[in-house]
Amino acid sequence: MSPRCPIPRRALLALPATACTPQVIPAGPSLGDPALADGVLTMEDGARLPLRAWLPEGPPRGVLLCLHGFNDSRNFMTEPARALNGAGLAVYAYDQRGFGGAPHRGVWPGAPTLAADAASAARLLKARHPGLPLVLLGESMGGAVLLLAATGANPPPASGYVLLAPAVWGRVTMPGIVVGLLDVLTHVVPRVAVASGVPGIVPTDNMEALRRMARDPLTIRETRVDTTSGLIDLMDDALAAAPRLEPGMPPLLLVYGARDQLVPPVATRALLDRIPPEAPARVAYYTGIHHMPLRDLAAGTVIADMLAWIADPAAPLPSGADAAGLAWRRAPLPAW
Repeated sequence: MSPRCPIPRRALLALPATACTPQVIPAGPSLGDPALADGVLTMEDGARLPLRAWLPEGPPRGVLLCLHGFNDSRNFMTEPARALNGAGLAVYAYDQRGFGGAPHRGVWPGAPTLAADAASAARLLKARHPGLPLVLLGESMGGAVLLLAATGANPPPASGYVLLAPAVWGRVTMPGIVVGLLDVLTHVVPRVAVASGVPGIVPTDNMEALRRMARDPLTIRETRVDTTSGLIDLMDDALAAAPRLEPGMPPLLLVYGARDQLVPPVATRALLDRIPPEAPARVAYYTGIHHMPLRDLAAGTVIADMLAWIADPAAPLPSGADAAGLAWRRAPLPAW
């Protein structure tokens, strides 16, 4: 359960702006080198981030480091892991700070800390699997974190990036009334937690995957106001990072579905419009895919495209989703 601001509900409207201060718990001072042991990543400040691995039966041909979305956990790769292992990939996913079983559950750690952790985790896995290609995959919030890591001063040793419905719905494309309301609540009742789900919003059509998430104790079900504000700050930062994607960087595949109810098309198009045309970035667009592409009932199509792209980033995708992405970028945006 997330911590709450200790103020009676009837008094909330009368609170001064300083009644509760938004909380951020970033990484602390360095205590030593990062380390990787079975089931845990230890960061420079000593923070222990739980790690889960799905390994192929034989020697791996490549490594996939996966970053989960907002309020999710390392278990988000449960559904697609078998297919990825079958293709020879070793799959790793860890709980990002503030989520799952990582320290300070429910409290925002700050975008720079999340990006630095991703880079450190990538270096540790690269050292564990020397000589193998390392692809970094991020879903939703995880995709936004990877955009910052990839464009930072010390980027991860990645062979490529896969961004699944990256969270980039920042203040630039968000309705002003929503931004204003959140800013007020962040400074008035930052530590009040509310239910995370939104009625009518379906992140995937895979009901079994949704039931698993609902039963998983690592899934956060109530979100603090200041943590939501931190997510929007991250989305702003990720959108601002897009122009820094350079021609010489590792290739990037962005996956987006027409049935995504959490990141609107206007936000994804704003991201794509900011990526320099010479950057090695491609978009794969699917008419039947929701916000969680690797958990959808049609995830097999996305996985097959992703595996083909990892093998040859310049080749056309088997499903034609890259051609559909080019057409979608030229088409008028529908109402959302």
